[in-house]
Amino acid sequence: MSDLSTFPNSLEALEARLRQDLAWLELPAKSWVPPRLVDGQGVVDIVIIGAGMAGLVASAMLKRLGVANHVVLDKAPAGSEGPWVTFARMRTLRSPKQLTGPAMGLPALTFRAYYEALHGRNAWIALDRAPRQTWMDYLVWYRRVLDLPVRNGVTVEAIRPRADGLLDIVCRHDGRTETAIARHVVLATGRDGLGGPFVPPIADDVDRKFWAHTADEIDFAALRGKRVGVVGAGASAMDNAATALEAGAARLDLFVRRTDLPRINKFTGIGSQGVVHGFAGLPDDWKWRFLDYAMRSQTPPPRPSVLRVSAFPQAHLHLASPINRLQKEGDHIVVTTPKGSYPVDFLIFGTGFKVDLTNRPELGPVASHIRLWRDRFPVPADMRNDELETSPDLGDAFEFLEAEPGACPALARIHCFNFPATLSHGKLTGDIPAISEGADRLARGIVRALFVADRERHFADLQAFDTPELLGDEWADDETTTLSDLSAERTSTRNA
Repeated sequence: MSDLSTFPNSLEALEARLRQDLAWLELPAKSWVPPRLVDGQGVVDIVIIGAGMAGLVASAMLKRLGVANHVVLDKAPAGSEGPWVTFARMRTLRSPKQLTGPAMGLPALTFRAYYEALHGRNAWIALDRAPRQTWMDYLVWYRRVLDLPVRNGVTVEAIRPRADGLLDIVCRHDGRTETAIARHVVLATGRDGLGGPFVPPIADDVDRKFWAHTADEIDFAALRGKRVGVVGAGASAMDNAATALEAGAARLDLFVRRTDLPRINKFTGIGSQGVVHGFAGLPDDWKWRFLDYAMRSQTPPPRPSVLRVSAFPQAHLHLASPINRLQKEGDHIVVTTPKGSYPVDFLIFGTGFKVDLTNRPELGPVASHIRLWRDRFPVPADMRNDELETSPDLGDAFEFLEAEPGACPALARIHCFNFPATLSHGKLTGDIPAISEGADRLARGIVRALFVADRERHFADLQAFDTPELLGDEWADDETTTLSDLSAERTSTRNA
């Protein structure tokens, strides 16, 4: 039986263990990519946009493979990257606590190791799921302990292909515009990384002061004593409904199109390393079949999230209630469904996200060239699916492909490591369970591309390498031995 006293019982001890593990594994690998200069300006090998979980593990994996010359840019202040302390409003993560997530196969880098080092083994055993803020704290620690090159407060305004095959990354920082030159770009931009929140057109003519999307900043304190409506039955809809109720909403109406809440998480039921590594190898029609079926089945909200809402007597669930009409009446709006009309002071849409390249100004110079699945896949008539049809069609390293071959070669150096990559690669880019495997696939693909592109330089280095293994004094040639001597030696041996 293991002696628990040997396990790290503080962050200091855990970090020492991690340093030892990395040393034993000879990680990170030595830097090997030849540096480049363009007009006196250094070229960055990879710019990663987004320092949330996906961006951090992508950076860690590139560093692990010896690509030291990269940078991670995020518009948020340090400690606020990703959704965890902004528009994520659940109490705890939805994933089981034991999932290793971005740890890259290193036990000392797991959330469990971090949590036990801080709180002890018994606290881990008692923990149900990771509290949202604690997970953010873990990612902050992850960034620090791996010394990842993150720059905060930087907004990427444009990715522009250059005539020399490189990319200009136009950024805004502290009120100034600056341009970096990069060889590759990774879009680690999360759930809405190629578009934005989806809100049904029925809200187009309603004053914005009356509604928000779950991804928006919402002043929940202002909803105290108000009538609040929420549209949707997913986890975010439930979490926002609960947050409004906990802030003191007088009444909460949850409107759901379906006749019942989804109850079974289909993809979780078949989760395995086969799915993680095998999905990308499926024929296109099977990829489509898997995801279309899972999306039509829908992912249920976690049971604790539903109980968090239903615990309030002023919360009302309306099934089979799609919104037919939204109308302003005085200082509120009226939501009309097939079952009736409901006055609300504020409406929150938990209606997910959409791919809309026109909504991403940084992709403006290349967006029209990006190939989507609908551009080349014959969608089955009985499986029409807007979200899948607008998904980007990606290469082996998550790189964009051209809608018209030869029209924008730079797309091969822009990698889509965010949620819309799911149809091409499976669930490797947006969720905790397989994020390390996704980052490994991404990083290895970029490493391959960098080495191939620099083959002449590497071949020249091969030719120039002249450090000898043998110094010449290991074993001397017997210069006095002649053929006649050898013949006499053989004759003597036979006679003996």
